[in-house]
Amino acid sequence: MTAANEAMNGFVAVEDPSQTHHWLWPEGYELLFGVPATLLVFGLLYWKAWPVIKQGMAARTQRVQDELDEATKARGDAEAEAARIREALGDIETERSRILADADVQAEATLVDGRQRLDAETAEMESKAASDLEAAASRSGDELRSEIVRLSSAVIDRVVVESVDDTAHQELIEAYISKVGAGAGVRNDV
Repeated sequence: MTAANEAMNGFVAVEDPSQTHHWLWPEGYELLFGVPATLLVFGLLYWKAWPVIKQGMAARTQRVQDELDEATKARGDAEAEAARIREALGDIETERSRILADADVQAEATLVDGRQRLDAETAEMESKAASDLEAAASRSGDELRSEIVRLSSAVIDRVVVESVDDTAHQELIEAYISKVGAGAGVRNDV
């Protein structure tokens, strides 16, 4: 039988080395070595590790503060930029209105100038057309007269040739020559 069974049955039990005499406190020899070792480890940690931990925490705090400061500065810059853009947008609308007004004035001036040029060109073209018509009428009248003269001369020659015999033809030629000779003598006298 085991010692636990004997203890239950009321027999005197042999102490179990895996069990302590108190539920909270360890054995005395464990306290003799454990407490100084624990104090030594905590002392070394406090002496060597605590400054590093403290410095790391301070650096982390500073980094977080720097990030907060940068974020605050960036937000202020963004708000200033937004205000500048809003102001510029107002200026853009004013500038847009001014440019459109200038464009309207220039367009109106261009229209007036174009109308004046068109009126002047129209008047010039009308006068040129009138003079061209007069010249064409005069030219066609001259051409018509010359054609009538040519045709009359051809008809007269044919009529004369057909109706005038040789003796009458000879008399006409001599009368023309004497008439021309008399006219030449008058010119020489002048």
